Amino acid sequence: MTTLDGLKLGERARIVEISGDDGIAIRLMEMGLIDGEEIELLGFAPLGDPIEFELRGYRLSLRKNEARRVSIEPLPQA
Repeated sequence: MTTLDGLKLGERARIVEISGDDGIAIRLMEMGLIDGEEIELLGFAPLGDPIEFELRGYRLSLRKNEARRVSIEPLPQA
């Protein structure tokens, strides 16, 4: 399954699952990364980490190792 760190600039996806049940997984869900939510990759920091996303009308930056924990289903490009 594809994860958030595998998206390319401008691509959209639907969140399928957050892996793990530790504090990081809980924090990701508290930040709005929940099953069924649509998310778009907006950009990368100059060295590629963190990655900036948009979901629920706000922007969120995640480290690559955090983005790897979010399983997604890519959406067709508009």
